[in-house]
Amino acid sequence: MTDEITKSGNAGADGPFGHGNYEHQDLGPKNIVYFLVTLLAITALCMVGLKGLYAFLDHRVRETQPAVNPLVTNAPKDTLHIRPGYPQTAFPSPRLEEDERGQLTSIRQAQDDTLYTYGWVDEKAGIARIPIDRAMDLLVQRGLPVRPQEAANSLDDAGNDMAAPAPAAKASGTDQTGTGKKGEMK
Repeated sequence: MTDEITKSGNAGADGPFGHGNYEHQDLGPKNIVYFLVTLLAITALCMVGLKGLYAFLDHRVRETQPAVNPLVTNAPKDTLHIRPGYPQTAFPSPRLEEDERGQLTSIRQAQDDTLYTYGWVDEKAGIARIPIDRAMDLLVQRGLPVRPQEAANSLDDAGNDMAAPAPAAKASGTDQTGTGKKGEMK
């Protein structure tokens, strides 16, 4: 049919296939309902299949779980679902970590309090701490502390004072160049 249209060049007023330039038939509500029912049925089948798969895997895990040591008398039967407060009541003191998450939270809270609040480091000596944001603002305003120029020039790369002789050079009678008292190489 398309060959006839392309050879003759006449597509007609209704378009090349006799339907006009658009589709005249809409999707019926019956087809939409069939699609939704099929979608719900497939979803229900998937849910039932997954429920069965998880039941099988749960049963398999219970069978392959090793037996509890006979010396342990208060171990729970189902270790997948542990009752609240189990470790605190089951193990004798001293317990090193009872609530790892809570302990970590309290440590981080203490660090945040140190970093972001005002407080005394040593109240008798008058040493206080300030929040880190305020310290950075003060550093930007005041700048970094600078050494006097003559003190900076008298230090070598390692931070040693070049103006004072090295202690080993005084004791051995050699200077910084490695020559002896009379200029001889050792």
